[in-house]
Amino acid sequence: MNYLTAVRDFIWGAPLILMLLGTGIYLTVRLRGLQFTKLFPALYLALIKRREDAEGDISHFQALMTALAATVGTGNIAGVATAIAAGGPGALFWMWITGLFGMATKYSEALLAVKYRVKDRLGTMSGGPMYYLSRGLGSRWLGIAFAVFASFAAFGIGNMVQSNSVADAVHSFLKIPYWTTGLVLALLTGLVIIGGIKSIANVTSVLVPFMILIYFSAALIALALKFSQLPHAFSLIFKGAFSGTAALGGFLGAGVKEAVKMGVARGLFSNESGLGSAPIAAAAAQTKNPVNQALVSMTQTFIDTIVVCTMTGLVIITSGAWTSGKDGAPLSYLAFKKIFSSVLGPSAGNAIGGIVVALGLVLFAYSTILGWSYYGEKSIEFLLGENSVFPYRAVFTLFVFVGAISSLGFVWTLSDVMNGLMAFPNLVGLLGLSGVIVAETRKYL
Repeated sequence: MNYLTAVRDFIWGAPLILMLLGTGIYLTVRLRGLQFTKLFPALYLALIKRREDAEGDISHFQALMTALAATVGTGNIAGVATAIAAGGPGALFWMWITGLFGMATKYSEALLAVKYRVKDRLGTMSGGPMYYLSRGLGSRWLGIAFAVFASFAAFGIGNMVQSNSVADAVHSFLKIPYWTTGLVLALLTGLVIIGGIKSIANVTSVLVPFMILIYFSAALIALALKFSQLPHAFSLIFKGAFSGTAALGGFLGAGVKEAVKMGVARGLFSNESGLGSAPIAAAAAQTKNPVNQALVSMTQTFIDTIVVCTMTGLVIITSGAWTSGKDGAPLSYLAFKKIFSSVLGPSAGNAIGGIVVALGLVLFAYSTILGWSYYGEKSIEFLLGENSVFPYRAVFTLFVFVGAISSLGFVWTLSDVMNGLMAFPNLVGLLGLSGVIVAETRKYL
């Protein structure tokens, strides 16, 4: 465990973070800031037009919701809190920077995924880094490496650690046994993923907007109650980003370096730009041109980081809970509890805070399981062929139950390692095929 922890800390250290952020900056320059100039047309394609009559398995909107299902997870509640607890309010600014540059990375991943996708013997689209590495870059061994890492990550970060988080949250607030939650969660997962991407997309296209809307509304109400604190909160964010944050209350203080480190690391972990997971869902979209789906896909990072993470961060900062010394989900819970308690009283505030954070964790984690089941399925299919798909779905469902009743310190750490390792071959592909990305974009636009 100590050795694995050291490997994880090395992989998620400065080199990978600089590579991920640097790739986003490089692609932003080459694409001439496309994520800024084409954001509104991209949101129109994603949320208004939604569908395109073309070859593919699911609509633009469903592909986006499937990717968001996997991305909007516990990191949006616990990850933001961890960043602010360690790096101060300034960490939120660096999460924004990561998200804005990450949009260019996400755009590029999706473009390549659609361009190099193939139709398998089951009649469904298959694409993602393993395909653009092997078919576009001509490096099958890099494609295999990515698929292996993604397969392990799917059972870890995309399965067992999520079901464990759900079981833990439900047990904490409702005292329901872990095995009961695990069994229900496994059944709900199996019923959805047995139907493949169309079934997953049908569920996520309803579940994801619902869960984001519920969480967003709760955060918006909390911020409305603390409206007078918003100017001070933004002042803390911008000052902390460039001058650090002094010790205050239970907060030990943090310099600029810590704010940058935590903001960038947690931002990348939340939106997954550059890790290569989301383009697997993008490849299934009905689209006539790779650029169309790429524009839709880049809104995923915008929604995840600029919208959802921002709401969590502002609630934590305006409530004053960030100085409490707490970390992770308990910090987010304390923030909501403090705000609602100041208006409705301690008992009501305690209940509402618990419901918002617990329900958010449960829905976010379950949606992550559904999204990652598809990522893992396509990775296994690339490695072992189409006949492996149905056995994989059965085993994946079983491990949802195993995760809920297990102690997962080792699995958490191994998952972090595999999640980080996915980025290396993917970034090679993005940089190596950046000329293709630029050419396709200019031809379309």
